Amino acid sequence: MRKGQNPAKFVSQVARPQRITAAVLTYIPFLSGFYAETLDVLKVCLESMRRDAGLPFDLLVFDNGSCAEARDYLLREQAEGRIQYLMFSEKNLGKGGAWNIMLAAAPGEIIAYADSDVLFSPGWLLRSVEILETFPNVGMVTARPFRTPPEFYRATLDWAREHAILEQGQFIPWETFLEFNLSLGQSEDENRKVYAETQDWRITYRGVTAMAGASHWQFTAYKSTLQQFLPFDMDKPMGQVRQLDKRMNDAGLLRLMVAEPLAMNMSNTLGYLRGELGKEKAGPKRGLMRRLLEFGPVKKALLAVYHRIFQWYYA
Repeated sequence: MRKGQNPAKFVSQVARPQRITAAVLTYIPFLSGFYAETLDVLKVCLESMRRDAGLPFDLLVFDNGSCAEARDYLLREQAEGRIQYLMFSEKNLGKGGAWNIMLAAAPGEIIAYADSDVLFSPGWLLRSVEILETFPNVGMVTARPFRTPPEFYRATLDWAREHAILEQGQFIPWETFLEFNLSLGQSEDENRKVYAETQDWRITYRGVTAMAGASHWQFTAYKSTLQQFLPFDMDKPMGQVRQLDKRMNDAGLLRLMVAEPLAMNMSNTLGYLRGELGKEKAGPKRGLMRRLLEFGPVKKALLAVYHRIFQWYYA
């Protein structure tokens, strides 16, 4: 039986969410091996995202089954008012499963999504939204130029040829091109060849410049646009995220990038901030054990065992 009146009945107004929701997806199952620095990477990601984004936003974080240390950090951040919406999953639902929940739940009219290893520069959100609101029929905007598969932005080029100023050339500086690809574990030598053999597409519309292409690791989009593609049916934790890239292009939506590098992939370490990107550490001559571990068949077998153990514990 109810006793008395609920005090909430006498509250005259409620808080309203910001127009933009920044949404971050994180997964840190433990703090060793590959994941040894990933909690520090997450902290840097969130701090850089909030630092002079250029526009106000609420922050939503979806934790996809992380360890206790990561969950405790996120709870502290929420308690101190730095995370407005915090969601925990008991198990790893994969990226598609997490997107189905977080992109539907985000209250903002605009969603600025990021993986938890993205480093942001000042003005990243302002520039992304400027492109989103200036160009028509935009699917997504990524806050960094890099060279993406052309098959995923054909609709963008088709539109630009009819309605905008379209230029082809080497518009992304070599240093900007290289640092991003080095963060993916690629070598400088192989990238020199790719850089020389490929080009960029620059689009100017109503005085605003963007590059053709975008990517699933970081993007800004209207929530109403993203809802057209929900739910995502991905049966693996990773490796199928280009569904979004392909489906947006197939729908004729523009996929664009900010012309300046305002977002950077840190991957699983803070090596980029330590200046380690592209620098091989010189060390003593490898001993017999190290050479044995690097021997192809041995390395393949050991990594297969490591992968199986990871699946037993965390799949």
